[in-house]
Amino acid sequence: MAESTIWWLLTGTAVAVELLTGTFYLLMLALGMAAGALAAHAGLGTTAQLITAAAVGGGAVAAWHQQRRKHPKALAPSANHDVNMDVGETVHVDAWNSDGTANVKYRGANWTVIALDGVVHGTGAHRVREVVGSRLVVEKI
Repeated sequence: MAESTIWWLLTGTAVAVELLTGTFYLLMLALGMAAGALAAHAGLGTTAQLITAAAVGGGAVAAWHQQRRKHPKALAPSANHDVNMDVGETVHVDAWNSDGTANVKYRGANWTVIALDGVVHGTGAHRVREVVGSRLVVEKI
């Protein structure tokens, strides 16, 4: 079997495993393996193929890792205004219950409100930070 065929089989295997696991880094390694296959097609020796595959795959992984570090992780859907229109809205809390909840009227319905961890329970205007089930997690404005 030709060396390039082995490289292409390894590339296909890496892509298949990536599709099953969702690990994007495997696609970057597959790029390196494809570069190794192209090096084999170019007639380079085994050592040069391995170096090419390692350099391209490792460089792609490093570049992708650096790109991900620059951009913060997306908010959870329950705390993302683009997904949940209630996040960022204002509610008025008149009084807190002894169990740490409050009942508020919001969008024409009664909602249970809980305070964000570490936030002091106070009355008045609160901003919705997250929606957890049927509860609004709020912080004092």
